[in-house]
Amino acid sequence: MTVLFVASSARADLIDPRRSWPSCSDDGNHAALAAPALTTYAFPATLRYQDGGQPVHSVAIEHSDAYQTRAKIHKWASFATLPLFAAEVALGQSLDGSNDSKKGAHAFVGAGIVGLFGVNTVTGAWNLFGEGRQDTQGRKLRLVHGLLMMVADVGFLATASAAPSTGRNGAVTFEADKTTHRNLAIASVSVGTVGYLMMLFGNR
Repeated sequence: MTVLFVASSARADLIDPRRSWPSCSDDGNHAALAAPALTTYAFPATLRYQDGGQPVHSVAIEHSDAYQTRAKIHKWASFATLPLFAAEVALGQSLDGSNDSKKGAHAFVGAGIVGLFGVNTVTGAWNLFGEGRQDTQGRKLRLVHGLLMMVADVGFLATASAAPSTGRNGAVTFEADKTTHRNLAIASVSVGTVGYLMMLFGNR
């Protein structure tokens, strides 16, 4: 069709005596006839750089079965945190120095808290600084939670070591030791509660 169109135009030029042809000295018009203007098309950047311009998605991280097992142990054990805290505080406030059964229950619950925090510290730190170190999503929350729980660990150990004694040597410092023991316990429980609630409401 293009050839027929050009041929018909040329034929029309040949049979049209009224057409005025430019002189050879007219370089501008001659150049315009000899080299018609070409239209330059600019392709959109999305077409020219489609392969290189695609967004890079984060790579999914797969954890081992051992990691998942430790995470489940850590999660289910943590549900006992607040009940143990409440029981320990209530027992501690009810002690009057004469009820041995309450003393035993208080010591038992305190040992349970130390054991709970020991298990959760091992499982949590193992996952956080082991396989979980490559998982950047929510890492700051997990790191702050872990640090708070480790501070609470130290606080509970200090609380246990500062327990007052009613023996011959501890009778003199009983009241002072009792106050120190109570203050350390409240501080440790507070820090542990904050760390627990951070993960609870952070849905981690």
